[in-house]
Amino acid sequence: MGSPEEKAPRPPSDITVFGANCTLHGLSHIFLPGGVSFRRLLWAAAFSASLSIFLLQVADRVIEYCKYPHVTLLDEMDSPVMYFPAITLCNYNSFRKSQIRRNDIFWMAGLLGVEQSDFDDFMAALGQPTDNSKFFPSKTFNMLEFVQRTSHNIEEMLLDCKYRGKDCGSENFTTIYTRYGKCYTFNSGLDGNPLLTTLKGGTGNGLEIMLDIQQDEYLPVWGETDETSYEAGIKVQIHSQDEPPFIDQLGFGVAPGFQTFVSCQQQLLQYLPPPWGDCKSSAMDSEFFSTYSITACRIDCETRYLLENCNCRMVHMPGTATVCTPEQYKDCADPALDFLVEKDNDYCVCQTPCNMTRYGKELSMVRIPSKASAKYLAKKFNRTEQYIGENILVLDIFFEALNYEKIEQKKAYEIAGLLGDIGGQMGLFIGASVLTILEIFDYLYEVKHYISLFFFHCFMDGMLIRCSDLYLTFP
Repeated sequence: MGSPEEKAPRPPSDITVFGANCTLHGLSHIFLPGGVSFRRLLWAAAFSASLSIFLLQVADRVIEYCKYPHVTLLDEMDSPVMYFPAITLCNYNSFRKSQIRRNDIFWMAGLLGVEQSDFDDFMAALGQPTDNSKFFPSKTFNMLEFVQRTSHNIEEMLLDCKYRGKDCGSENFTTIYTRYGKCYTFNSGLDGNPLLTTLKGGTGNGLEIMLDIQQDEYLPVWGETDETSYEAGIKVQIHSQDEPPFIDQLGFGVAPGFQTFVSCQQQLLQYLPPPWGDCKSSAMDSEFFSTYSITACRIDCETRYLLENCNCRMVHMPGTATVCTPEQYKDCADPALDFLVEKDNDYCVCQTPCNMTRYGKELSMVRIPSKASAKYLAKKFNRTEQYIGENILVLDIFFEALNYEKIEQKKAYEIAGLLGDIGGQMGLFIGASVLTILEIFDYLYEVKHYISLFFFHCFMDGMLIRCSDLYLTFP
């Protein structure tokens, strides 16, 4: 075994040598050869104060970063061409009275507020025979078939249709089911149809339709239920093709006897995911919808809730599950859905998507028909002037201009800003940089490595006295 002197590790640099060569300001004035002096104490105090202020500033910046602040930017963007939104419309009346049969009343009485003793009176109000001597109710009832048969048809309601001055028709509308029953969507983008675009803003460059709401077909209100309505007109929702309509809660009403102008502006909203915001960035976990939106989330949630609690789905809900019977509608489905809409804030919690399209609206109306046009319209559609005033409406939807608003959340304080602030404070108070920190760690590693090897040699050689001599050589 060799001598301890040959095996002794090389000691690290003296602390005074390190202080003189380190780029950290102040150390060269603190670690000097010789004893403690007043000047060295002042430099040590100044260095300690600067280091403390620096560490306080670092803590403040780290706390600020951990708050994950964000700012919202609003920008107006021009576009030479814009995609026209989807327009969904529903008649406020869900079922046409001319299509109602006594068997329908037998099954649907509870939903329409009709008591069994009122069957004859209700049939008379519908203008249908009251003789029930040969009536035998069916053993089963198909709610979907009933809705399809009794709902208003777009072919009969649509009197005139123009898009950008060119004729359109019922073939441009896609059937969709909502809580109002059978509804219709213009420019849905479904069935392989390309999305329509517009090149100009203003009236005449969007959709203009004339509708007959067919008030003569409205069911008489016999009682207050979820399926009865006091209104006359249509309900409209303007939405993106990526989201299904939620027209019973998000739609606006259009009344007969008026031409309603709807000026739209597209808004693109971009939110930040956690921890900066609370939007949902992950894909939608649904067997019914592929693209996440608040309305898709809500409909999916309501559908699952009804399947769990009522073992059926409503007509407007997606999927292939059994459609609820009228009795299930009254006793379970309608109350459950009303509970979710009005009271439950825990079961259906739908986050805002990180990217969404919204349409701001401004509505204005003028009276139709004018006295000058009443006779012409009555003759054109083979109706009375009173019928024209009570049933005809015109809806004109267009872009205000070919621009859109982009509302975007941005990170107000990112990691680059944090490092920049820390670096500025470090340079101001202690005159250090990243390389200075590396110098300190390098010296600490040298000391630690020396100590480790020192004790290793001591115990390997078993010469504690010799080790004490070596220890004296430690700077």
